[in-house]
Amino acid sequence: MGMRSGYDPVEVDALIGRIEATLGRGPREVELVTADDVRRATFRTRRGGYQETAVDFALEAFVVALETMAKSPVRLAMAEPTGDLLREEWFETQAAKVERVAFRPGRMATGYNEDEVDAFLDRIVATLRGTTDYPLTVGEVREAKFSTVLFRPGYLIADVDAFLEGIAEVLEQRVARA
Repeated sequence: MGMRSGYDPVEVDALIGRIEATLGRGPREVELVTADDVRRATFRTRRGGYQETAVDFALEAFVVALETMAKSPVRLAMAEPTGDLLREEWFETQAAKVERVAFRPGRMATGYNEDEVDAFLDRIVATLRGTTDYPLTVGEVREAKFSTVLFRPGYLIADVDAFLEGIAEVLEQRVARA
């Protein structure tokens, strides 16, 4: 493997560092990038470099992430219902937010299996609405595990995990008030 040519790892790693900083996952002292900057990126080749097709595929995933960065996941309101907003209406509002959530694509062409996450979100909605005979518990939400995918569309793991932690807090309120 050390004899084949590929993209210069130093150049690729530098660009990925800038991409991660732009996406809020790295130090801010580097120059941020746009999706067009990533599309125009070129790398020198060197013996023992990164496999070009894999890097190109990963960079395409980063382009999608950069283009959708403004569409950050919907945050659940953690405040308890007050005033005219009845408790069940508040939980219906939370269920509607779960239905609208949009996760960013996984980094480096990896992420959680979208079908598994979507099915779990359907169970959360049914739990919040009280329309299931088998509601999810706070523990089930916090311990949820999903398959990871590689080189296929998948949800950014950190986004899903953070969102599920918020869901667990909402379910804690449902249990505490029940």
